[in-house]
Amino acid sequence: MDCHLPMNDSTENFFKAWAEWDRREPDPVFFRLYHDEQGLPVVYSMEDLPGTYIEIDQATYAKNSYQVQVINGKLIHIDHTKVYSKLQPGNAGIPCHTQDVTVVVSTEPNIKWKKVTYEN
Repeated sequence: MDCHLPMNDSTENFFKAWAEWDRREPDPVFFRLYHDEQGLPVVYSMEDLPGTYIEIDQATYAKNSYQVQVINGKLIHIDHTKVYSKLQPGNAGIPCHTQDVTVVVSTEPNIKWKKVTYEN
């Protein structure tokens, strides 16, 4: 039995492609969580983007949870049953009507409100 392949265009194309194939190792795969200055998530990515990030594992990347915070370089899962938020008047925030916090205004007089979050 002859084990040699007959040479035709398909066989020649195969061997040509095999000879020209770039056998470099693939780029490493990484999973990142980009976050802001407060450690709140901005985006999960497998790309090298500008910004602050931490390396995460594939399972965390797949969950894609935004109920997390980065504290001292560690990923902390937030239990929202223990998080409380309220509006608080102050010098900075969203300017609202003096009689109704649900009406945003751009005129004076107004009261500026900001959201404050407390963790129990």
